Amino acid sequence: MLVFYFLAAWSIWFGVVSLRGGRRFRTYIQHEGAQPLSNYLPFVSVIAPFRGIDQDLEENVRALFEQQYPAYEIIFVTGRPDDPGLAMVEKVRAAASDKLQFVEDYQRLESLPEPDDAPGRIAASANDKLKLEGHQVTSRVIIAGEATDSGQKVHNLRTAVKALDQRTEVLVFVDSDVGSHANWLRSLVAPLSDQGIGAATGYRWFIPNRGTFAAHLRAVWNASIASALGSRADKNFCWGGSTAIRRTTFERLEVAERWRGTVSDDFTLTRVLQQAGLPIHFVPACLIVSSDDCGFRELLEFTNRQLKITRVYAPHLWKAILAGSSQFVLVFFGGLVLVSARLMLGRPVWVAVVMLSIIFALGAAKSWIRLRAVSTALGNYDLPIQQSTLAHLVLWPFASALFLCNALAAAASRRIDWRGTTYELKSPTEAVIIGRECD
Repeated sequence: MLVFYFLAAWSIWFGVVSLRGGRRFRTYIQHEGAQPLSNYLPFVSVIAPFRGIDQDLEENVRALFEQQYPAYEIIFVTGRPDDPGLAMVEKVRAAASDKLQFVEDYQRLESLPEPDDAPGRIAASANDKLKLEGHQVTSRVIIAGEATDSGQKVHNLRTAVKALDQRTEVLVFVDSDVGSHANWLRSLVAPLSDQGIGAATGYRWFIPNRGTFAAHLRAVWNASIASALGSRADKNFCWGGSTAIRRTTFERLEVAERWRGTVSDDFTLTRVLQQAGLPIHFVPACLIVSSDDCGFRELLEFTNRQLKITRVYAPHLWKAILAGSSQFVLVFFGGLVLVSARLMLGRPVWVAVVMLSIIFALGAAKSWIRLRAVSTALGNYDLPIQQSTLAHLVLWPFASALFLCNALAAAASRRIDWRGTTYELKSPTEAVIIGRECD
């Protein structure tokens, strides 16, 4: 019991520190939310890699055309000319063209050849320029070909950045499963008005549709990572689903070359910026809602993949997660077993129950503060965020246990499945493609 009391006391102290971190997260979101929209509006290249048909692909692609931003291009990039998502992307591009009211000449260029065997060749109707009063959008689709020495997404990105508009000052990377609001692009680019900022980033926030246990658990698991972002720009990390960087910074740091042989675009970009001493600014307004559901298989596949990637690209974080989750599971769930056993033996348990109650209350309080803060940041979305309150208050201990399972899975294997491709993560600069679904 003395060992349990000692470990429980340590967990309580850690819970207090974590609660203070949650309050800092709330303060940061409130401060950022009070800032006016910036007038920094350089020409932007939005690079959107895709593979297959995500649940909300059509809606997400359409949102990229509806940004409240004066001039930007969208470069959609995929690995194969027969990708099933390509037809949907083209459908939305065509619909966007029909919807907009032109005040200047509209040109549709279809002179470039179809992609047959040359990676990087511009595909489909190549350069739709939509000129509006105070608003200009350019879109195109690029077929990057299949990856051979890196992750498919990384390969797609490396191909796309070779085809930037000459006017481009800022690069923005966005995933196809990201549903952006109208001010997403402007908010994400704004921090780069400070040339001392290396990159600006958002992050995902899950809100389940049907509310299955697995989906809620994934949401709570992911929320703990989101709240690690904040005012410590030197400690923030880039999220590949929503990141902006100046073109000059990207090229000076040779990011495209540093991506060679990697699977994780965001971990690699984070490491490059940290080595250069450039801070990463977290933009609460670019917290992006993902409302898809999942089962236990998808839950484990997603969370295990994240920790396996973390082990390879940020081993110090993986070790911290392994140690922290191990201690929590031992104290909290082990403590519940200990209390049950002592009750059956008729021995006193009130001290242990009080300590476990304090641990739970501290974690629930942080979850409450975090959820309230995020509710403010997600004001651009008309979604029932508060319906997730009970899950965030109750499931956080199970999310910690899931982190332990993920960390152990990462210790046992470096093999991941990602959008139909299986990789063996040899090192941060070497990924071996084991197989593809279409092989």
